[in-house]
Amino acid sequence: MGLSKLKGLYREVILDHANHPHNKGRLADSTNAMTLHNPTCGDTINLQINVQDKKIKEIAFTGAGCTISQASASMMTDAVKGKSVETALNMAKTFSDMAIGKQHPQADLDQLGDAQVLTSIMEFPARIKCATLSWWALQRALLKQDKEGVEHEQG
Repeated sequence: MGLSKLKGLYREVILDHANHPHNKGRLADSTNAMTLHNPTCGDTINLQINVQDKKIKEIAFTGAGCTISQASASMMTDAVKGKSVETALNMAKTFSDMAIGKQHPQADLDQLGDAQVLTSIMEFPARIKCATLSWWALQRALLKQDKEGVEHEQG
């Protein structure tokens, strides 16, 4: 597949997740939650997770922002639903590492599902925070940092 066709496919996947986000909404019952805000472009992600027996039983998000942040949140929720907390934290680390250009084995990247396509976004440094916001929210929620879910500004 040619590079331009591949980039076109990536663009389609990103737009599909942004226009038809998976797991967008609120959970009736959550055990972990976090809200993060990116003041650079105004993205906000409110993440709710229901963890049972150390597994992510349910996950949902609300918020507003650019296409990349909303698509990334949709992709992230799909990727981690049903996974153990430990696996989800490892996936968040892989994604964050990928965002800054660190290499990982293909098996680690495959676990990210559709979120792998966001590697193409990393060519645009201004968009990295947009792509990683939901993954940072996931890490903080699972680690129960700042339990109040206070708004955090990433800068």
